[in-house]
Amino acid sequence: MSLHLIKLCVGCESITDLEEWIEENRVHHRRLGRDYEQTHTTRMMPKRGDELLDGGSLYWVIKGHVACRQRLLDVRPFTDADGIGRCRLILEPKVIPVEPRPYRPFQGWRYLNGKDVPRDIDLKAGDLAKMPEDMRRELAELGLL
Repeated sequence: MSLHLIKLCVGCESITDLEEWIEENRVHHRRLGRDYEQTHTTRMMPKRGDELLDGGSLYWVIKGHVACRQRLLDVRPFTDADGIGRCRLILEPKVIPVEPRPYRPFQGWRYLNGKDVPRDIDLKAGDLAKMPEDMRRELAELGLL
């Protein structure tokens, strides 16, 4: 069973916001002639990095709900310009929507066991996939999803 991370997606209002931010960064790197690699910087280095890289994902909490995930490709420690140890989470740029689940605010990131993750929403089939994100979130709040 895979191990995952869960983190708040601060500043995003929707999955679409996250996808647009990723694309803007990709375009920016392309203009500068750089290869694009999506990273997310965090202060703490996961001690269970090997487990995370064995099929793990970063699950994003958007507007109080677990909304989507991105597969973790690597976990790289580094020291910033101020001498503070940090970590870059290297993510697959593909965002995969999941069944919304309420989640309280927290700081940093948390481990999420494979048995506790919400299911992916198959965007090719089913009414749930065709439903707007805010409607899925509202139905989850009402306990109907």
